Amino acid sequence: MSHTIRDRKQLLTRVRRIRGQAEAIERALEQGSECTAILQQIAAIRGAVNGLMTQVLEGHMREHLGDVDATPAQREQDLEQVLGVLRSYLK
Repeated sequence: MSHTIRDRKQLLTRVRRIRGQAEAIERALEQGSECTAILQQIAAIRGAVNGLMTQVLEGHMREHLGDVDATPAQREQDLEQVLGVLRSYLK
């Protein structure tokens, strides 16, 4: 079973929390809230997205790169996929 299926409930909870935070920023902007409150909410979203990325990435690495039955070619392909995602994420 894939780690994203196994951890679906927890991952969806994180995504829903992020959606709620984004909606809060939208409301704050519409209401003309103080910029410091908006900046704090943006920082909170960034932390939440980082947490989501960490959880999915860790599950992927454990499941795919830690697979003892994988061939060296499969491991290399999985590693390249992970590195590609990390490069784009860290830009």
